[in-house]
Amino acid sequence: MRAVLDACVLFPSVLRDILLGVAARGLYEPVWSDRILGEWTRAVARLGPEAVQQAERDATLMRSAFPRALQRAQPNIESRLVLPDPDDLHVLAVAISSGADAIITFNASDFPGHVLAAEGVQRRDPDGFLWQLWSHHPAEVEQVVADVQAVAERMSGGPVSRKALLKRVKLNRFAKAIGAAGL
Repeated sequence: MRAVLDACVLFPSVLRDILLGVAARGLYEPVWSDRILGEWTRAVARLGPEAVQQAERDATLMRSAFPRALQRAQPNIESRLVLPDPDDLHVLAVAISSGADAIITFNASDFPGHVLAAEGVQRRDPDGFLWQLWSHHPAEVEQVVADVQAVAERMSGGPVSRKALLKRVKLNRFAKAIGAAGL
């Protein structure tokens, strides 16, 4: 499965690290464009110049770790598309040109199902997407979440609740499923 990661799922870092962690384990192939990565780095600007520099470093690492993920802009595809928010046309165009199966985004209203279905693409909420991956590959996904939790604990200097960590990044269903499994 190939999936475009919209800018809104690249921030905060916990969500991005989980999505990239499961991709690194081969559970799906991530896709993005320079424009998507640029939107993400501009979104963190409100956190200050250090956050922007960190996002730019992270984007460089992402490009290196997933060299096939970067897709070029496709103005010829964008020009024929219609979405509620014209600023999202490039995301759908990247999905189409890369042969992606899905766009991972929180923005349901910006990606109407009928428009995406006509192009052979689904919109997937990260919560449901990760829940589905976990339901098919529990050990691999659990290890990724444990690794991300360990980083969060190192950064905070103390224990971090897994459930709270996941809920903070809007992974409520996923957090509940993992909790019910006793993980």
